[in-house]
Amino acid sequence: MISASQGRLQDRRPLSIIDIGSNSIRLVIYEGLARSPTLLFNEKMLAGLGRGIVSTGKLDPEAVTRSMEEFRRFRALSDQAGAERIYVLATAAAREAVNGPDFIHRAEDVLKTEIQVLSGREEAHYSALGVISGFHPANGIAGDLGGGSLELIDIDGETIGDGITLPLGGLRLQDMAKNSLTQAARITREQLARAKLLKGGQGRTFYTVGGTWRNLARLHMEMTNYPLGVMHHYEIGIESAANFLRQVAKAEIDKIKGIEGISKNRRSLLPYGAIVLQEIMAAMQPSKIIVSALGVREGFLYSLLDKAEQKADPLISAAEELARLRSRSVDHAHELVEWTGKAFAAFGIDETRDEARYRHAACLLADIGWRAHPEYRGKQSLNIIAHASFIGVDHPGRAFLALVSLFRHEGVFNEAAPEIRGLATPRYLERARVLAALLRVVYLLTAAMPGVMPRLKWKNRGNGVLALVLPAALADLYGERPAGRLAQLARVTNRRLVLAVEGGPSMSVK
Repeated sequence: MISASQGRLQDRRPLSIIDIGSNSIRLVIYEGLARSPTLLFNEKMLAGLGRGIVSTGKLDPEAVTRSMEEFRRFRALSDQAGAERIYVLATAAAREAVNGPDFIHRAEDVLKTEIQVLSGREEAHYSALGVISGFHPANGIAGDLGGGSLELIDIDGETIGDGITLPLGGLRLQDMAKNSLTQAARITREQLARAKLLKGGQGRTFYTVGGTWRNLARLHMEMTNYPLGVMHHYEIGIESAANFLRQVAKAEIDKIKGIEGISKNRRSLLPYGAIVLQEIMAAMQPSKIIVSALGVREGFLYSLLDKAEQKADPLISAAEELARLRSRSVDHAHELVEWTGKAFAAFGIDETRDEARYRHAACLLADIGWRAHPEYRGKQSLNIIAHASFIGVDHPGRAFLALVSLFRHEGVFNEAAPEIRGLATPRYLERARVLAALLRVVYLLTAAMPGVMPRLKWKNRGNGVLALVLPAALADLYGERPAGRLAQLARVTNRRLVLAVEGGPSMSVK
């Protein structure tokens, strides 16, 4: 096996997934099987295997030739990366074309591994698992739009409900409609009438999966000047979506800001993707649209985990990994989680389930920027966290995580990164300042090493005074600098605070 560098997790063994879709073929090499999988290498080609399948019943011959050449490359890349397992999944075009079995046989010879040709039900199942794995929790209807088919499936937490596969993939719809957008809308309405499950989605979330819809979301980000270019958990309001999709469905995409960033092969399918989403909105009447960056591949990976691993929090898992890779002491990070929880309780700060999760993750991430120059630790940490490939966190929560690290390094009243601050709710912004102020105090008492925090106690002194008490054995850590940081915490929390030594001196900070 290729030896892993210090920047990789030593207990992971790479694996590859090759996804043979109707429009694209993609190789993804993962660092290893994990609750929050990390990409080691990622490459795709827009082969267009399903182009023309409605009229010919066959896979496009030129696309087949190009695919075989790419499969050789994908196999070589997987071997080069040290992938111990290669999983190959094929979807709509390969399972439906009359020459699909021959294509699969040839591809297996080139890839030197068995290919799993997914049924429509299996494709929908893995797509649902992908959404389940990426949200904490998911509740709504997921739609996976590929080149050949559309899978719709109801999801409530970890429960997968009714599902249906429809022939509404972008390439297929384009072929069936003979390049007429008016016909495409009519065909889509007729097909969606079979999807009775959409009625059960009224007032719930619609989760979009697939490259065409991700590209539409990217254009929506550009059009609205959205400040964070992270696709997963990007939310689009119904009114905003309706206006945007109306423009795209008229094939006016060349006028849309950011269209130059979409490959020409993808552009022709965007109006069809917009039409399908419009008709789903009309039939389902969802409360909002949320983009999932996770689909069949990630759902398949999720299915390989044992039940205990599946139940792990994906955000905490990813934050834990970054703490192991980048912080001075992961044990110190774990102590921060427990100590700040006790501090919030002492200050009477209540937390929702997500707020407690986000505080936990923020503590794990608090020291990942320590190797940077002191003047840039805050900004570097903010950028890493804001743009990390986290799942199980919405964008306001992501902003909270990033701002905690910014404030911890650069001061709780720092006004940098207004675009990220704008994503955080007022409550998240206030809590980010409180948590950062706590971190600024405690890091001066621990030197970022474990062993001190479990011995620090918050004690009520009466008359509204709360003391942070050091044991006598740690009296030498007492001083003006931590008292000054405690004064900042007093400002943020509007509390009277004291730094004290057990049985010794105390220093009022307000």
